Amino acid sequence: MKKKCLFALPNKYIMETIKKRSFNTEKKDRKKETSFSKNDINRRKEQGEWRKEKETSFSKSNLSRRKEQGEWRKEKETGERKYPRETRRDSLYETRPPRKRRDVTAESEILSEIVETRRREGRPSPKKQKILSLEHEEKFGPIRLNKYISNSGICSRRDADMLIQTGAIQVNGKIVTELGTKVMPTDEIRYGDKILQREKPVYLLLNKPKDYITTMEDERDRKHVMQLVKGACKERIYPVGRLDKNTTGLLLFTNDGEMTKKLTHPKHGIRKIYYVELNKNLTATDFEKIENGIELSDGEIKVDEIDFAGETKREIGITLHSGRNRIVRRIFEQLGYEILKLDRVVFAGLTKKDLPRGKYRFLSEAEINILKMTVN
Repeated sequence: MKKKCLFALPNKYIMETIKKRSFNTEKKDRKKETSFSKNDINRRKEQGEWRKEKETSFSKSNLSRRKEQGEWRKEKETGERKYPRETRRDSLYETRPPRKRRDVTAESEILSEIVETRRREGRPSPKKQKILSLEHEEKFGPIRLNKYISNSGICSRRDADMLIQTGAIQVNGKIVTELGTKVMPTDEIRYGDKILQREKPVYLLLNKPKDYITTMEDERDRKHVMQLVKGACKERIYPVGRLDKNTTGLLLFTNDGEMTKKLTHPKHGIRKIYYVELNKNLTATDFEKIENGIELSDGEIKVDEIDFAGETKREIGITLHSGRNRIVRRIFEQLGYEILKLDRVVFAGLTKKDLPRGKYRFLSEAEINILKMTVN
């Protein structure tokens, strides 16, 4: 059946239809505006929200009623609360104390009076001290005499204190025997006939090859490690510890006497990791002996860690902190093994990463910090 056009119907019918439609739209709008529809009330009853709003004094109807009756304004003026403090809206009723404003004029007058008084008395106004960095302080500021001597590379700080007490050090032509004396970079410090230069600490890492001995110079003209780092820097550096002629791996060079003493002293427990290749497989019995501690001619030695480092039982990884001479070789020789290859792969947290055999590199700032944290 065809639908009839609205305008083809009588006028009375048209008016009734329009009224019905407008009434339905108004009813829908009212349902949208109010939040208390039947479905909403049922939902809020189920969730317990209805009970909460009954208990609290701040439901929508209550707020509107109190606004109409003027209770809102009365409570704000008197500061008295009719209802308990339960929600954040109570902060609206709190009476805040008036904010104190600074009297800028009075302060400026006081300051100007102080400045005028200082001018009359001939006193200048105090200047703020400049905050300088540690780097600036080390370069241009005063420094303790024993640290100056240690930085020159001749000895450690403790040995420098001994030199000062014995009167072997001169500052600007005068003998100084008092410990804790500070000097400036412009002062002349002498040790005997030698003028000491304040040097910046230098740290250099070498991957030592085979057939080089660890010494500053050799009378028999053998190859030594100083030939590998010759011309690396203008400062006078020396090796920290020593490696055998046939031992390869990491060797640290520095002019920091105090750091050298800490790295070589056994009480600091500097960890060293070696890769060992033996002439035959290591037996389980000997493995346990090394792990539990083995007696040598100069006393017992106990390693920190030991494990197999390759596919065969001839390749061993060993970690220890002892600084005794030829200690790794002596451990395995005591059990009847011959070491074919000995390589130091880690020293005080430093590794051989990106460092070919026979080459050297300077430590980064991060590595220097790690080194200082290790010894401290």
